[in-house]
Amino acid sequence: MDVVNVVLEKSKKLKELKSTTVEKHLELEYDLGNLLAFDENELNAAKLKSNPNAYLKALARDNTQLLFNKIWELPIQKIDDITKVTLPKPQYVLPRALPVPIPRGPTKWEKFAKEKGIVKKKKDKLKWDDILKKWVPLYGYKRAEAERAKEWVLEVPGNADPYEDQFNKKAEEKSEKVAKNEFQRLRNLAKAKNVNVPRLGFTPTEKPSSTALGAAVTVAKASTASLGKFQKNLPKEKPTRNVKPLLPGSNKRKLPVPNVQEEVKSNLNLIDNILNKKPKLNIEKVVEKEVHAQNKEEEHKKQKPKKKNSGRKTKKGAKGGKFRGPKPKGAIEPTGKKGKPMTAGKMKPKQHVGGKVKGGRKRR
Repeated sequence: MDVVNVVLEKSKKLKELKSTTVEKHLELEYDLGNLLAFDENELNAAKLKSNPNAYLKALARDNTQLLFNKIWELPIQKIDDITKVTLPKPQYVLPRALPVPIPRGPTKWEKFAKEKGIVKKKKDKLKWDDILKKWVPLYGYKRAEAERAKEWVLEVPGNADPYEDQFNKKAEEKSEKVAKNEFQRLRNLAKAKNVNVPRLGFTPTEKPSSTALGAAVTVAKASTASLGKFQKNLPKEKPTRNVKPLLPGSNKRKLPVPNVQEEVKSNLNLIDNILNKKPKLNIEKVVEKEVHAQNKEEEHKKQKPKKKNSGRKTKKGAKGGKFRGPKPKGAIEPTGKKGKPMTAGKMKPKQHVGGKVKGGRKRR
């Protein structure tokens, strides 16, 4: 009985499947290159009116079956359990929604490589590292791990700040290089497509939307000295919206009105914080100051004392005195007031009259 049931089920399934042979009064026209089939047979008007969905569905199924029958008549190739059919050239020229894409022009690097004869080589995946003593990948997440293991300590250059983090500095330099390379890549693509790229800023849109214009007007009004309060409106200008969020202090959270107990508590906490405030001690600054003072003192000790002038002092000129040598011939002797010759010798001291020196100041 089981065998009979299996046979009956198979026969039912075979009856449900439709035949691959379809009969038509007029043969269809085919364009296998475009996978098209043209049916010139007349439609059954009665069936179309009574049940249009079922009739059109059956008609589409029959025509598709005829199209696939024609495709299976083409030469077939089997490659690793894959059936391949090569379609012929299309006969009908169908309209396109978009123009045919233009081939991309060569980039700056491609032109340079062609001029210099540079051929792209396949990169190696692994590279031997002498420091880590193992094979390290040239790209991927494992390369970053190898770099961290290799550069677990960095030397601080002599001209750099000793308190600067060299790891952060290296990460910033790497991010700058990545951004620069990305900008260069985009600029090369724009150059290949003949698009002018501005050096600074962003390219303005040809037709800004109404929302963008409204936002610009709102920002312009809120940027005045009166924050848009005394700004005049145009004759047909609509009132500006969303100006309040742009004003300073609008984002501040308004505190609720406190109770008497809460206010007293907050004031007491404020007084405690002021009275019990301890001065902050910057230990690093104190240590640096002490080290600087010690270094200065050591340098002062190491400095050699300056040598004093050991040279002899120059002799002063001799004081004038008596001329004891013989008088030269024809020498004229100096004369005094009364015409008497002045003899060389000590001058008499001036006489004091009443504690005063004649012709001089008071003696102290």
